[in-house]
Amino acid sequence: MKLLVIGSGGREHAIAWCLARTRGLQKIYVAPGNAGTAVEREMENLPITNPQELANFAAENKVFLTIVGPEAPLAKGIVDIFRARGLRIFGPTKAAAQLESSKDFAKHFMERHHIPTAAFETFTDADNAHAYVEKQGIPIVIKADGLAAGKGVVVAESLKEAHRAIDDMLAGNKLGKAGARIVIEEFLDGEEASFIVMADGKNVLALASSQDHKRIGDGDIGPNTGGMGAYSPAPVVTPSIHAKIMREVISPTIKGMAQESMPYTGFLYAGLMIGKDGSIKVLEFNCRMGDPEAQPILMRLKTDFLKLLEHAVDGNLDKVEAEWDLNVALGVVLASAKYPGIPRMGNLIKGLPPDNSFGGDAHVFHAGTAFNNAQKTITSGGRVLCVTALGVNVRAAQKRAYELIETISFTGMQYRRDIGYRAINRKA
Repeated sequence: MKLLVIGSGGREHAIAWCLARTRGLQKIYVAPGNAGTAVEREMENLPITNPQELANFAAENKVFLTIVGPEAPLAKGIVDIFRARGLRIFGPTKAAAQLESSKDFAKHFMERHHIPTAAFETFTDADNAHAYVEKQGIPIVIKADGLAAGKGVVVAESLKEAHRAIDDMLAGNKLGKAGARIVIEEFLDGEEASFIVMADGKNVLALASSQDHKRIGDGDIGPNTGGMGAYSPAPVVTPSIHAKIMREVISPTIKGMAQESMPYTGFLYAGLMIGKDGSIKVLEFNCRMGDPEAQPILMRLKTDFLKLLEHAVDGNLDKVEAEWDLNVALGVVLASAKYPGIPRMGNLIKGLPPDNSFGGDAHVFHAGTAFNNAQKTITSGGRVLCVTALGVNVRAAQKRAYELIETISFTGMQYRRDIGYRAINRKA
């Protein structure tokens, strides 16, 4: 049996790593992959990114199932292309992927289906956006409408910062087409959580809860990033909160997409703000597993991942359940110098284990890595690695991850030193 995982980040490495535990597996192709997937058992990197060429490869090599990791190919309609050729693929169609590819679409969809979210307005004119911010005051949130690789959100704590974000996106074209339209939202206070499900168009299977750390600096300060670390489960998602999320967010989303003739299949990620009073509001939808949430979530998955994916593609997710390791998993992202700005790349990475494994309780998932001419692993992106470890509780998993980080180095390496602090503080 052959599988194809599309993408090159830490999420795709984790997906392929989890699938590699399936019995009877012949090969997992990762397109295009990274230096980490190149050395893993039963994985082979595939230097193809064009959707049509990937479909050709899947057909010619009799790939059993394709799993799409990142958002860009989903927004381009790769699922539609595969399905048109009768190829099995897990992910949302181009139309359904608008939940992530357009913040404006997602906000109006939530409005139509009474899904709780922050108050908002959409703008293409900078003057009108500036006037709105002056009227609303700060703090306030400025979001690029389109895909911006985790860099299209500014939580402005001053009017100067808000106006600069508007000018950068609408007037300065800093984010290109992604920022040609912006959504301005009210600031929500509370604790964030990532809630990810698998969907088959009508049924859903909730994955383990997790919590991401978006800001670059300890204590959640500095600019937003694609994610500097995560852990699973998230204590803030209590059984009652879990039920409320399913009832108020997930169920109406899946039903609403079906009603609008865009049945949703694939991973659905709801980024949530949970208030002190237990209220829930959606910050964003992603049409994929989160990165770095995927790494700790999949480290805890005990059920055969391929079995879950098969049920999802066949439309009977209601016939299967997922079993989770009772341990906590925590991942810390190691990033390049100057990230989340333009990262410094090409630096040699030292201290990596040959097969990315530190034993059964810890693994290094690669993201921005490649090989140089001497076949040595070097940095090739902003977020480089995610060191992920298991522990009996958050503090134990945290301790293990940071101990392992001490063995890895590259010039300019930066990382947060407090991943998991909210869960630890909550328990305290």
